[in-house]
Amino acid sequence: MSGKPYRLGQGGRLIDRSKKVSFTFDGQSMTGFAGDTLASAVLANGQRVFGRSFKYHRPRGLVGLGSEEMNALVGVGEGARHEPNLRATQVELHDGLVAVSQNRWPSLTFDVGAING
Repeated sequence: MSGKPYRLGQGGRLIDRSKKVSFTFDGQSMTGFAGDTLASAVLANGQRVFGRSFKYHRPRGLVGLGSEEMNALVGVGEGARHEPNLRATQVELHDGLVAVSQNRWPSLTFDVGAING
């Protein structure tokens, strides 16, 4: 579900590599750069799975890189400020961002609901 980082050494016209940004995804501390989306930063940290399918809880990763993305739905924020069902490809990364995957229990790597498959 995770593997080698997917970050190019250069390129990305909107990414400012001089400004590191810290955030968490499913409680795991990660880093990205100013200008990254949540999806690009999570991929750059080696995480390929963003959530699980609703019915059979099969692992789901990125399919598209824009507003058409249907698999990488995440929840952003904590407590009363938690916003569910946001596309990771449209969430701009900022320092201190807290994001969680959806449709999994107890964790993304081990999901009890996957027994339905």
